[in-house]
Amino acid sequence: MGLHRHALRTTAVGAVSAALITGGTLGLAPTARAATGGVRFVDITGDGGTVLKGNVVTPSNADGTRTYPLIVLPTSWGLPQVEYLAQAQRLADSGYVVVGYNVRGFWQSGGEIEVAGPPDVADTSKVIDWALANTPADARRIGVAGVSYGAGISLLAAEHDKRIKAVAALSGWADLIDSIYSGRTQHSQATALLGGVGALTGRPSAELRQTLKGFFSSDLSKEQEMIAWGRKRSPETYVDQLDKNRPAVFMANAWGDTIFPPNQYARFYEELTGPKRLEFRPGDHATAELPGLFGVPNDVWTDTGRWFDHYLRGEDNGIDREQPVQLKSRSAGGYEGYPDWKSVGATTRKIALAGTTTIHTNVDSGADGGIIFLSSVLDQLARVPPTAAIPLLPRRWAAVWQSQRYASAQQVRGTARLHTTLTPTKESGTLVAYLYDVGPLGLGKLVSNAPYTFHGQTPGKPFGVDLDLYSTAYDVPAGHRLALVVDTVDPLYIEHNPSGAQLTFSSPANDPSYVSIPLREQ
Repeated sequence: MGLHRHALRTTAVGAVSAALITGGTLGLAPTARAATGGVRFVDITGDGGTVLKGNVVTPSNADGTRTYPLIVLPTSWGLPQVEYLAQAQRLADSGYVVVGYNVRGFWQSGGEIEVAGPPDVADTSKVIDWALANTPADARRIGVAGVSYGAGISLLAAEHDKRIKAVAALSGWADLIDSIYSGRTQHSQATALLGGVGALTGRPSAELRQTLKGFFSSDLSKEQEMIAWGRKRSPETYVDQLDKNRPAVFMANAWGDTIFPPNQYARFYEELTGPKRLEFRPGDHATAELPGLFGVPNDVWTDTGRWFDHYLRGEDNGIDREQPVQLKSRSAGGYEGYPDWKSVGATTRKIALAGTTTIHTNVDSGADGGIIFLSSVLDQLARVPPTAAIPLLPRRWAAVWQSQRYASAQQVRGTARLHTTLTPTKESGTLVAYLYDVGPLGLGKLVSNAPYTFHGQTPGKPFGVDLDLYSTAYDVPAGHRLALVVDTVDPLYIEHNPSGAQLTFSSPANDPSYVSIPLREQ
């Protein structure tokens, strides 16, 4: 079943990937041409002798008499080395030496795609070595930054290279497995898109090809191997080293990121003990950073510059005195500041999931998490999230619980949590939970969702389920209610329900079922 779906999606993903990469390359090329007066295109010897294609932008007044702070920019997955030139020029104009480079395995750089493996991490250190030897870079003031793939590599590099003093990780990951396999469920659309882009623009390694094969074939015998592969590539694994090195870490992501959902970034942020800042705003994967790649000023790149200005250049710009957690609601308004992530959803309200409900599997009820990129971008630009007519959802395939209508607006902030008791008729299965904002006419707007898969359970025997939905910031208007919907099929994920399986949800008196809603203190 997994392989069949993968084959169906690969054709569509390939077409979309080609359009994304072609558009990105053509769109960024004019910026590169405009900036060539201050750009040198160079070859840098990476780990093991692999040649990395890079570019260097230096301050226009550099005359060899002084040094400047250095910023290294590893490229995003599938994008060419000109990706950051607009921002590199801005940084150089502010007094930085900036070295961008195409990560190994992509475009003209040598090697194979290692997915932020040890060679990628070592490459960043090699680029720093090269910059210190060939540019007026200051060895005491080094920063790394990147979007998506470049963000993950930047965090990993800071954990392994003590010379790095500041990091900006934009739309990246902290836990790779929790990103693409949360709730023990394959995020098929996201992973297929990454695989398609990698095949189009680079040279996947044999290890990557084998990992993707096991991922899409739902081969449980390969599960632990895949998890170990992901752990090696997750900044979460080495967080103690990051805390020991104590670089200043700035992380930003979007609420609707369908490749790297926000939960794992928030959890990682709480583990950091050095200077840190976390920003969440509406959008999907890297959509907040995209305008900045074309030279358009925006919040995320402005704050990236402020972060480096303070921690690498010593500017007293106040960013260290601001509330370190900055959130922007998907619904309206500006930024809200919090002292830490725990304070975001400090107040909770439970919705009881009473009674006993049985649903059949293998059919999409109509409640869905949307389409990768498209749905969250519509939410970002037009505040139109995925919708469902809650009264019309077929109760044979969807379980539905609703709150009372709220007399006042409810500001959902943070991570909603589902707790329930599940009795399956088969040993394996998948469920997907959705939280909806339901208006007076019954139209539900998606607030959050998350999948959950189980294996090895005893048919007919109940067991507890605890599931964190994806973190969000959403305002429920007065007069609306919240609804929790659970079904078993969603195009975003691979499901593991045997044909004819049923799932029964109950709420024992000694362990009642509920969904806990995190709310902003009024």
